[in-house]
Amino acid sequence: MGKKLKGLRVAVLAADGFEQVELTHPVKKLKREGALVEIISLRPGSIRGMNLLYPGKKVHVDTTLREVKAADYDALLLPGGFVNPDLLRQSELALEFVRDFERLDRPIAVICHGPWLLASADVVRGRRITSWPGIRDDLHNAGGIWEDAPVVRDGTWVSSRGPHDLLEFIPAMVSLFAEHLPASQPKETPKEARPWLRWALGGFAVAALGYGLKERKLLTA
Repeated sequence: MGKKLKGLRVAVLAADGFEQVELTHPVKKLKREGALVEIISLRPGSIRGMNLLYPGKKVHVDTTLREVKAADYDALLLPGGFVNPDLLRQSELALEFVRDFERLDRPIAVICHGPWLLASADVVRGRRITSWPGIRDDLHNAGGIWEDAPVVRDGTWVSSRGPHDLLEFIPAMVSLFAEHLPASQPKETPKEARPWLRWALGGFAVAALGYGLKERKLLTA
């Protein structure tokens, strides 16, 4: 069975304090499906995850917001956590990165407190969305239509409430991203067609040679 996301370039925007499983589990699935995943953050090095209130593991940062632009990617993943989105929403680079994804009409998967960043980027207005219940009022005040559901799909967005929804969120994310695969490269000529192609080219070469000999005779006549 082929990989559903082969060649898809996915940006994962996160900072210190991201919820561990909301980054690691989706990223693992994205890579398994053939996606090219990059962790993007505010600074180089590594960022620290959290398991609710307890420190988690560090994750290597592939690149920073100063080095990339939204057009470099086909899809965006925004994990949650309490601190992570609060740090990102204070960065104009992060806000503009998200706004550019929206302008380009490219898919965004967001979970838990991740929508805080979308609210601060002023792209939530009129969109159906879910999140950790604690930020429901923030999304409502930003003009969003909040729903209490494991997964909410609205156009190019898919959102979930938190870690307990990962079993529903991850397949929904893969399904959304699969709809936005980059254009495929031209296929190589099938092997079974090559003998015919060689025969045809050989025929053209012989015909050209015959024509050339005929022209020489006419010139020397």
